[in-house]
Amino acid sequence: MIEPIQLILILFVLFALSRAYLRYEEGKIRTGEFVFWVVIWVSAIIAIIWPRTVGYLSQTFGIGRPADLILYVALILLFYLIFRAYVALDSIEEEITKIVREVAIKKGKKK
Repeated sequence: MIEPIQLILILFVLFALSRAYLRYEEGKIRTGEFVFWVVIWVSAIIAIIWPRTVGYLSQTFGIGRPADLILYVALILLFYLIFRAYVALDSIEEEITKIVREVAIKKGKKK
């Protein structure tokens, strides 16, 4: 039997999954990124519907409580995503610097 909180969480995950699909259809995320998010959200649905799965995995990895496993995975995932965002931001900064230089050189040549 599905509890009300499980239903709420599943609806949220399906909403998030639909957002990822829409971004993929719009071409805002690549296929690899879309697959990454599908794996994350489908894993969340599995953990919500069958919470004992998380307990089994936590025991397999030698982690005492299933909640600890979820926190460890979430923390690792957050660090990875922050790293990706940092790399993307650095790339954007380099591109902006390049464009500003080109514009400055063009304006300097006109004077």
